Amino acid sequence: MNNWLKANGIHLAIIGFFVVICFAYFSPVLQGKAPAQHDVIQAKAMAKEITEYREKEGKGPLWTNQMFGGMPAYQIWVKHPLNITTYVIDFIKDVFPEPVDVVLLYLLGAYLLFCVLRIHPLLAAAGAVAFAFTSYNFIIIAAGHSGKALAIAFFAPIIAGVLLTLRGRYLLGGSLTALFMALQIRASHIQMSYYLMMAMLIFIGIEIYHAVKARQTKPLWQSIGILAAAVLLACMVNAGKLWTTYEYGKESNRGRANLTSVSENEQNGVPKEYAYGWSQGVAESFTFLIPDLYGGASGTGALVKPESNTYKTLQSVVGGDPTGAIQQLGSQIGLQQYWGEKPGTSGPYYFGAIVCFLFVFGLFVVKSRFKWWVVATTVLFMLLSFGKNFPLVSDLFFDYFPLYNKFRAVESILAVVGLMVPILAFFAVREIQEGGYDAKTLTKKAGIAAGITGGFALLVAIMPTAFFSFTTSFHPQMVQALTQMLDNNAGMAQSIAGALVSDRADIARADALRSAIFIAIGFGLLWALINKRMAMQTVFILLGLAILIDMWQVDKRYLNNSNFVNKSDLDNHFQPREVDTFILADKDPDYRVLDLTISTFSDASASQFHKTVGGYHAVKLKRYQELIDKQFSKSINQDVLDMLNTKYVITQDPQTGASKMQANATAAGHAWIVPRIQFVKNADEEMTAISSFDPKAEAIVDQRFKGMIDEKRGIGADPTAFIKLESYHPDHLVYSYSAPRDIIAVFSEIYYDKGWNMYVDGVKKPYFRANYVLRAAQLEAGNHKVEFKFEPVSYYMGENISLAGSILLLAGFGFSIYTSRKKKSA
Repeated sequence: MNNWLKANGIHLAIIGFFVVICFAYFSPVLQGKAPAQHDVIQAKAMAKEITEYREKEGKGPLWTNQMFGGMPAYQIWVKHPLNITTYVIDFIKDVFPEPVDVVLLYLLGAYLLFCVLRIHPLLAAAGAVAFAFTSYNFIIIAAGHSGKALAIAFFAPIIAGVLLTLRGRYLLGGSLTALFMALQIRASHIQMSYYLMMAMLIFIGIEIYHAVKARQTKPLWQSIGILAAAVLLACMVNAGKLWTTYEYGKESNRGRANLTSVSENEQNGVPKEYAYGWSQGVAESFTFLIPDLYGGASGTGALVKPESNTYKTLQSVVGGDPTGAIQQLGSQIGLQQYWGEKPGTSGPYYFGAIVCFLFVFGLFVVKSRFKWWVVATTVLFMLLSFGKNFPLVSDLFFDYFPLYNKFRAVESILAVVGLMVPILAFFAVREIQEGGYDAKTLTKKAGIAAGITGGFALLVAIMPTAFFSFTTSFHPQMVQALTQMLDNNAGMAQSIAGALVSDRADIARADALRSAIFIAIGFGLLWALINKRMAMQTVFILLGLAILIDMWQVDKRYLNNSNFVNKSDLDNHFQPREVDTFILADKDPDYRVLDLTISTFSDASASQFHKTVGGYHAVKLKRYQELIDKQFSKSINQDVLDMLNTKYVITQDPQTGASKMQANATAAGHAWIVPRIQFVKNADEEMTAISSFDPKAEAIVDQRFKGMIDEKRGIGADPTAFIKLESYHPDHLVYSYSAPRDIIAVFSEIYYDKGWNMYVDGVKKPYFRANYVLRAAQLEAGNHKVEFKFEPVSYYMGENISLAGSILLLAGFGFSIYTSRKKKSA
């Protein structure tokens, strides 16, 4: 035991240091506070019905009607009890509070990778800090993108597993690759997994090239075989998640369009404009080196400070404190400190001034072919991040690369670059340690790297407007709008606009000078290491501390103690209004609400209290999205509201701002019998037909379902026939009906045939789609019970596959540890 502690003491000390800095950064968690994350708060509202049934029954339903009329619950939350990674992630979250858990995983995963890269532990710790504290990794935590953050945390350990496998450590490398890839998939952010997969394909391609060139392909093919098995095993472990996601994806707004009237790029995947909405500006990439070169986050935080030029100029206009005026102008006409072309941003991609300097130094001194993988991946991913700003490459991938057009916010591919840059940076420092160059050469190359990075930073600090305009493309329109607001006082409008530009330049100047100082510190430490003026371990420690201080300060701009609140405040974030309380008094179990006081189809807050026709989710059913676009975007179609059983509409009094409730007397109910059917040829005709129709008088049905309807049995409605909802459960609905002859019943439930089954008196029967998004069925005469049960084969069979994969993963991992220990003992 003592020998083991002695051999691993430095690793344990570094892990302890990681734990300390995590709790130091997130010190409010020690007071029982938690981060107030917008997306997490929204997710709690989305999952309201799921949470209620989970607490009551011990397990959550697989379907929820809480938003968009209904959607699979496993797109919001589901346990996956037979997936071993569920318990690994739960254990981590039980031991460490959020967001300590994620940042610790950032650090530990990167530390493992740098150790596998045979970098000195102290230097590996510095590299781990450089990756973990990349600004984007903290910005997404502040926003509440928990799944994305967790997926990014597993980038580094997956690469570590791949490297070990390629070195011939087949069992250990393959097991680690399978484990961390399974954990990443379980993190539920396929986009991040996809980007890592792209990077690894480049890496494997380079390895194949060199193996063929050296005529040593056999070991490589063995390694690739092991890695393929690891990927397959990781997919098996997550079969329940992947299968349901794949199945749902084809029916979601990431899948093929049903309408032929939409543009070509909307026919399969997300629209290109939507995917490119958040594209990295080409020159904005200089924020890798100078964090707030483009103003930092969207908003007016720096402009409302009394020392700002904008504040002083507007103060002369309003005659008092101009804070309110600045904030109003910021939201109305874009008078903000951020001047890039994104619709909005929470902050820049900052990789660290010292890290960028070391990266450039690495371009000159690193000899390993590993460098070319890092450079190739970095260049390609930067080009892809530009999206609409560099369509030559982006469009090529969007149009032809498999699945690439399923994802939005293309700038997020830079999360991978956030790992590539530190890898090459610390490879460069390792080159000094290994003595591949003489001191004079290294000093010269380090000087060139410092001159490029530090010199650029100094030039920006001295004359920022010589390189950047600090204006957006809509700056003239902003000035014009400002002129109109000031009663056509163009001179004052120009003065305010000029003050804004000056403030933006001042922000850039301050950060440029700051970056230059840190680069000077980094160069000084590198010089001391090259010329042996300081002990190697001391340089590594000081380098790591300098990087930590640099990035800590920038991260604190976007995620700090002000982001934390008492947990009780989070639990009580949504407070019912008087209208909510009134509506909740209705004990009908399955009606819907339309809330027009919020951004109805991009805000989940109403779902905290009601089953809504709106809501917020990045991946909703394609048909429902088309319904929103055609029936709700320009004006509200009352007929569609009725067929969705919308019993209440919440509006806002334009005078007082108070919320008002309006009962919808024409809501069609849970289910009803229609006297006639109108058959249409396709989705376009179906959408047109529901634009104006009486949902209680007719059902609009695509002719593809004509075979499910026997018109000889009659489809008219008898006045004595009725159908009603007897019991409600999100994934089990029970109706009873009585009819002297066969009927056509329409159910105000969203059609999704990848799991919903209909049973009449316990016997499975077919049903079809009506009114574009609802379910309908032809029912035989008599008194009968109808049940709809959500029984997705993809989930239940997928869970069984997950169990088998989990057992194999545990066995493989255990066997790899056993054989490693046996070899070490021998």
